[in-house]
Amino acid sequence: MSSQNQPSSRLFRAPGRVNLIGEHTDYNDGFVMPMAIGFSAWMELRPLTENRLEIFSENFGEHTEFPLGQSHPQPRSHWSDYVTGLAVMLEKAGHAVQGASLRIRSDVPLGAGLSSSAAIEVATACALTANSHLNLDRRELAKLCRQAENEFVGARVGIMDQFASLFGQANQALLIDCRSLEYQLVPLSENAQFVVCNTMVKHKLASSEYNQRRAECEAGVKHLAANLPNVTALRDVTSQELETNRAGLPELIYRRCRHVVTENSRVLDAGQALEAGDLRRFGELMNESHRSLRDDYEVSCRELDLMVELARQVPGVYGSRMTGGGFGGCTVTLVANERVDEFKGLVSAGYQRATGLLPEIYVCVAARGAEEVT
Repeated sequence: MSSQNQPSSRLFRAPGRVNLIGEHTDYNDGFVMPMAIGFSAWMELRPLTENRLEIFSENFGEHTEFPLGQSHPQPRSHWSDYVTGLAVMLEKAGHAVQGASLRIRSDVPLGAGLSSSAAIEVATACALTANSHLNLDRRELAKLCRQAENEFVGARVGIMDQFASLFGQANQALLIDCRSLEYQLVPLSENAQFVVCNTMVKHKLASSEYNQRRAECEAGVKHLAANLPNVTALRDVTSQELETNRAGLPELIYRRCRHVVTENSRVLDAGQALEAGDLRRFGELMNESHRSLRDDYEVSCRELDLMVELARQVPGVYGSRMTGGGFGGCTVTLVANERVDEFKGLVSAGYQRATGLLPEIYVCVAARGAEEVT
């Protein structure tokens, strides 16, 4: 076939994200503050006349095919589920998905809590809807991406990761209401950087513990709703209401609830701190968030705690916390510009001495959300 007859390719990009504050609040209808980052999943699409997806991952060096229009499509517990799940959800919603050849590469670090999976989902959603001439708004795309991960991949994630990948803005964080999906842009200071430190560990219990935390939150809601009829999620509970209705709550469930309730307040306070340019206050809230995640929600681990401790010893650090689901992955630290290089050297050396592991450290700049690259 001559090159003149080859279908033209289109290129789409979707970024990962780092969550600055607001952990394990999204699936409780709460508030989160992520920013899109400069690591992205890239998807090259060529239209196919056949009713299938041909998918190649440069990262894994693997090729797979997926027939469209199946009556009962099944996941494979394979990386390709993040791609094919989007096609399944689009078809489930009544949209006709056109065949395509997809070539994927991603520089979002895998397993680091920086939403490599959401970046793939969002890049797929943008590519397939454009190729199929579907006019869906970005909130609808975020919902479809979450649905694909919930129902097809089988991970009970909230909507923050996909939303941040779609709505990210340069030099801005997003303060997202995970119930209404309204958001506001929060300006980031030019005087400090968010630095992400990858512990290079991911403990196996992360997935099972994640689902367990969701179940514990639901148990708390069920108990609190008996006395507070307007409560449908922990988002609806204030700290005072939690304390007033603590009787009868198992201590473990109470602590899980306390993390979520106080974390929601911290996110709103953090938004005000950034608006006011108060980096010291923002850092204090990051530190409080980590303590709550470590002690009340119990999703930290030795390596994360060590990384946070090392970070806080460096001059020019405002605050540091684990970010992501926990049990490994990354920390995020707010560091004064002039101290970033010193920070990277001291934390890397200290962590390597203590663990024998060489961490990866990324200086993250808030990036634009998903787009077609022309």
